[in-house]
Amino acid sequence: MLDHLVYATPDVDRTVEDLARRLGVEAAAGGRHIGYGTRNALLSLGSSYLEIIGPDAGQHRPVHGYWYGVEDVVEPRLVTWTDRVEHIERVAAYAHGRGYDTGDVHKVFRETPEGGQLSFRLTMPTGDGDGLIPNLIEWDEHSLHPSTTSPGGIGLVQLRGYHPVPAVIQPMLDALRVDLEVRVADRPKLVAILDSPLGPVELS
Repeated sequence: MLDHLVYATPDVDRTVEDLARRLGVEAAAGGRHIGYGTRNALLSLGSSYLEIIGPDAGQHRPVHGYWYGVEDVVEPRLVTWTDRVEHIERVAAYAHGRGYDTGDVHKVFRETPEGGQLSFRLTMPTGDGDGLIPNLIEWDEHSLHPSTTSPGGIGLVQLRGYHPVPAVIQPMLDALRVDLEVRVADRPKLVAILDSPLGPVELS
């Protein structure tokens, strides 16, 4: 099932302010991804959430680059989405057996603003699928899911993708056993329609 949408930005604070004006709800600070050079802010979408992620000035630039290529993001945009699974290694192995390599599974910790810690296992984006193919996440059983602790009032109405050749994308989605409507367009992109106190808002 959909775990969260990844909205990358060069400036987390400025994007939080912009989205608050558009949505009528202000995202709360999520925390810092130690060792990965990023931090985030979060909005609940009910059973999933919107992650606003960007560089953390309090950390050094990672040797292998930031998550989701945020160093190359010049304006906020949806860069990918994440699928919540159980037994993440089994899911990754199933996909690999059907021709799609999810990449390695990493153990990740996130510091919360209160000084706590959340832990989860995550596959990193491979670059295949231009952001339309989700990475996988499995939360530690002792970690509260961010959708239950982030500001609410926002709902996800629809998530869809665009690609010049959708047939290229479909086998990868099938290997992960996930559904995403992919329409023909000149360039790849994700589009989310959100329901907010100020009315429908489109993020892409």
